[in-house]
Amino acid sequence: MEKPITDGDAYSFSASSDEWGWVTSMMTLGAACMCIPIGILIQLFGRKLVMLVLVVPYLIGWACIIWAANVYMLYIGRFVIGACGGAFCVTAPMYSTEIAEIAIRGIMGCFFQLWIVHGILYGFGVGAMASPFVVNMLCGILPIVFFVWFIWMPESPVYLLQKGKSEKAENSMKWLRGQDADISADMKAMTDEAKKEKPKVKEGMTRRGSIIGLLISIALMFFQQFTGINAIIFYATSIFDKAGTGLSPEWCTVILGIVQVFATIIAIALIERIGRRILLMTSAALMCLTTLIMGIYFQWLKDSDVGWLPVLAICLFIVGFSVGFGPVPWLMLAELSAEDVKPLCGAIAGTCNWLFAFCVTKCFPLCIDNFGAAATFWIFAVISFLAVVFIILLVPETKGKTLNEIQELMGG
Repeated sequence: MEKPITDGDAYSFSASSDEWGWVTSMMTLGAACMCIPIGILIQLFGRKLVMLVLVVPYLIGWACIIWAANVYMLYIGRFVIGACGGAFCVTAPMYSTEIAEIAIRGIMGCFFQLWIVHGILYGFGVGAMASPFVVNMLCGILPIVFFVWFIWMPESPVYLLQKGKSEKAENSMKWLRGQDADISADMKAMTDEAKKEKPKVKEGMTRRGSIIGLLISIALMFFQQFTGINAIIFYATSIFDKAGTGLSPEWCTVILGIVQVFATIIAIALIERIGRRILLMTSAALMCLTTLIMGIYFQWLKDSDVGWLPVLAICLFIVGFSVGFGPVPWLMLAELSAEDVKPLCGAIAGTCNWLFAFCVTKCFPLCIDNFGAAATFWIFAVISFLAVVFIILLVPETKGKTLNEIQELMGG
């Protein structure tokens, strides 16, 4: 998508390198602005209603992109879509967790990340086969498909019980489990949880364990973004184009999307079998090695007949990210936060994550232009190495521990 827009083939205007950097990064900035407000909205109006209403700004955002008359309409469209996407990243996992049976709740939580990478693959696939206008149209209709599909789903029974609507909550549970299913145990557990006295967040945030847990979570979010994942995803086509692989850059990105899907499936299989620290260290080490190789390629091997090397390196980078730094920081955010401060810690860490992503996507093309591709990838390699050191020295192992044990481990 980058080349047709910067060359002026996609619209009646062209975008400079700096303007394209803003186009790509506005989505992450929009998402950062929604992490805290969406938590308030879904508590006031419910999960289902908020997600259905989000379809309207989604369509407005895509309309701005499809029929953009200038680069500022692209900015607005990307910002609005990013805000909606950020809202869904909070609301959809919460909804799926609240409607899931306990036995499959963990798997359902992982499937959210799996569908995200399927969406990336969908974008790469249609981008390789169609013009920017057709790509935007095919993406722009997805909110309508979601609306038609999701409008038949019930509201979260957890939300309904929080609002004192026990009869509607019971009907929702019967719709989800089946009319003949025994929902008494689930209803009792949710009712007891809804009636619990909520502790004061301010007191919880002053505990040593809460502070350390939040700082570790923010640091993991920093490394998740500054090791380069969004830069590589957003600029994959131009990276492969600059690399001169001999393959179509568009189809190289499709390969990348397929690898990401399968790597995420592997992560789902491994995440409860292998310790979090091992997954994170393996992930960071592999990202360090592959970005180091990318830098070496751009510095000394670009004119050699090894066009397969950057494709292999970036695919391995995606594998490394997907098995560790993709899902684990979000999992550890939940595990390092006590229940009374989890919503606030989640909002703070989520906002930081999107702001970090904004910085990386905005600065990546500027670094490429000013320092060169080799130096830029070596920066990612250094940050990945620092991530390994950070994990070894400061990140606790949480696998197999209760929340209370984790808080005691961190001095809480």
